[in-house]
Amino acid sequence: MVDKSGFPKMIAPSILSADFAHLADEILSVEKAGADIIHIDVMDGHFVPNITLGAPVVKKIRDVTSLPLDCHLMIKEPHRYIADFLDAGASMISVHVETSKARHSIRLIKKAGLKAGIVINPPTSLRSIMPYLELVDFVLVMTVNPGFGGQKMIEGCLKKVSDLYELREKNRLEFLIEVDGGINLENISRVKAAGADIFVAGAAIFKNPPYRNVIRKMKKIIRS
Repeated sequence: MVDKSGFPKMIAPSILSADFAHLADEILSVEKAGADIIHIDVMDGHFVPNITLGAPVVKKIRDVTSLPLDCHLMIKEPHRYIADFLDAGASMISVHVETSKARHSIRLIKKAGLKAGIVINPPTSLRSIMPYLELVDFVLVMTVNPGFGGQKMIEGCLKKVSDLYELREKNRLEFLIEVDGGINLENISRVKAAGADIFVAGAAIFKNPPYRNVIRKMKKIIRS
């Protein structure tokens, strides 16, 4: 599933919207349904007003699936916990540009041989991530304010995605563009048109079984 620029197009179900009482079954279900990546939101109750899960749970998830684990660290001091998520079996780790020592975190991730990403919140200017674009493997653009699943997409954030796409093409950079926040069957075509490569979807998948039907429809849209 590759676009004309040679970048893959992937669906990443966000387990924030999964049934945590049956998390292993939920992950296996979306894997069988055709998911490409498992997206894991890590929240500390400080950087965002919510607490989710940490490295011990990621380690258990690693035992369940062979899919890449995309750990989105919504935590205040991510550099302090990079090693824990490396040991837990993360495949991709992203940190927010709005946090402290983001560059140091990225270096730690890259040194371990994992895919490193920089995340940008809706109110933050694209200029803030410019120094990181040649360092990272992917950029995660938030299209909701982080902290809670099931929010409606802030459509204005798609301009940021399209501007980022143009920057990548103009400068011949290699990072993937990941988009997270309110993606569903009604708007995924617009997210694709803006230039996204990785589509994070939580409630749109986990609240609408059977998962295979939703993921198949999403893939049909993003590959067309």
